[in-house]
Amino acid sequence: MTRRNVLLIVVDQWRADFIPHLMRAEGRDPFLKTPNLDRICAEGVTFSNHVTACVPCGPARASLLTGLYLMNHRAVQNTVPLDQRHFNLGKALRAIGYDPALVGYTTTTPDPRTTAQKDPRFLVLGDLMDGFRSVGAFEPNMDGYFGWVAQNGFELPEKREEIWLPEGEDSVPGATEKPSRIPKEFSDSTFFTERALTYLKGRAGKPFFLHLGYYRPHPPFVAPAPYHAMYRPEDMPALVRAESPEAEAAQHPLTKFYIDSIKRGSFFHGAEGSGATMDAAEIAQMRATYCGLITEIDDCLGRVFAYLDETGQWDDTLIVFTSDHGEQLGDHHLLGKIGFNDESFRIPLVVKDPRGADDKRGAIEPSFTESVDVMPTILDWLGGEAPRACDGRSVMPFLSEGRPANWRTELHYEYDFRDVHYSQPEQVLGLHMDQSSLCVIQDEHYKYVHFAALPPLFFDLAKDPNQFVNLADDPAYAALVRDYAQKALSWRLTHADRTLTHYRSSPRGLEERDPNAIPSGDEAWSVPSRVAAQ
Repeated sequence: MTRRNVLLIVVDQWRADFIPHLMRAEGRDPFLKTPNLDRICAEGVTFSNHVTACVPCGPARASLLTGLYLMNHRAVQNTVPLDQRHFNLGKALRAIGYDPALVGYTTTTPDPRTTAQKDPRFLVLGDLMDGFRSVGAFEPNMDGYFGWVAQNGFELPEKREEIWLPEGEDSVPGATEKPSRIPKEFSDSTFFTERALTYLKGRAGKPFFLHLGYYRPHPPFVAPAPYHAMYRPEDMPALVRAESPEAEAAQHPLTKFYIDSIKRGSFFHGAEGSGATMDAAEIAQMRATYCGLITEIDDCLGRVFAYLDETGQWDDTLIVFTSDHGEQLGDHHLLGKIGFNDESFRIPLVVKDPRGADDKRGAIEPSFTESVDVMPTILDWLGGEAPRACDGRSVMPFLSEGRPANWRTELHYEYDFRDVHYSQPEQVLGLHMDQSSLCVIQDEHYKYVHFAALPPLFFDLAKDPNQFVNLADDPAYAALVRDYAQKALSWRLTHADRTLTHYRSSPRGLEERDPNAIPSGDEAWSVPSRVAAQ
């Protein structure tokens, strides 16, 4: 293969248990229609224990594109700046001769030390990460999308966001079986697809890297026809939640805060009331709409895949499919991507390598993988090298020889719940902003949630897979709780920022040690051929 292309597909808020390939493997009804996602699952490897390193969108995308855990990149919440010093996938691709094109968004707030205080990027939820070149911008304020809609002849309402109200003058905002007012021809998923195809056709067969982002199945939960009616509420997976919001809230103060504060208007344009009080029928309808948005994305991907087929580029292209984070969808009486629940953190990862071993195609890999692994995976495939600071590892060996030596034995993820302009838990919980954080250590047996200043949680996953019973204070589990707290501490110590920790000064001058080797003595050190700007 003489040319190498990369298509990184990043959807928004698509959780892992809504992947038909995994549904079949688990004996569940694969009711979702996703033939194009099924295709890359059949030709690649699907990772069944994959998590985002953090939530929500901005922090999650920072981890995805820098390969750093939240504790290292410190863009801890939407609107919190990303330190300019951090290397990222876009910058790394430029270093090996690729022009990293991006359709969609990265929800990145710039480092205020590098720009003027009145920079308009500080007025929006997030902008574009340095290093990438936008070829289909969504931000700021979705202007790129709304401009495209208007340019194509659709008359926008005075309040542009009303295109996401359900059709019909008598429609009530909320979970609905009705279609959106915007038709599929002008949906945001179609917009991103058109921008991607325009870029690819302009490349005319030259090697490319394209980050193809989609806004869906992110709220507002309303789908254009025919996707609004593609799935029946009665066919949706069963809810996982306590018998009442009050019973769920009793588990932990952070859970109670979100159950008390979640608003329907954040998920259904124009809706009012508490998100925690949605009944089972409303949630089933919401999930049916969510599935319709998923199939709309899949149809859009089919157009992109068809172009790669027609131009002979399919067999030269690495395809990575993932999401920034998951979505509660009513489980645990919650909506959105918050807290510590699996539904918010478990996400898809599918990697289709045209060079991969034939016996790995269609495989489901259960090893623990994390969003920080995506950057080193792409660089590995292109012959580049991840920076020393990167917390992830390439998953490419899983597509050929199998599980690498010394692979991680547990999942790690974090959440920072400090105040932002649309959510203020600090005052309610009586915390300082730097106390408003948690980390999770989870393996196939147990899940431990450590808070900086709130009580811990501990779940026995064999007995309680849905994580209703907190055993952190149970004397019978005291030794295990201690062990997992130790795992959390060891993980943080091992992954503290190590950008320059493999260098030293010496009588010979600057020396470098191979960070992947474990030799001893001076023979482990050598004069570096160069010091990369990372």
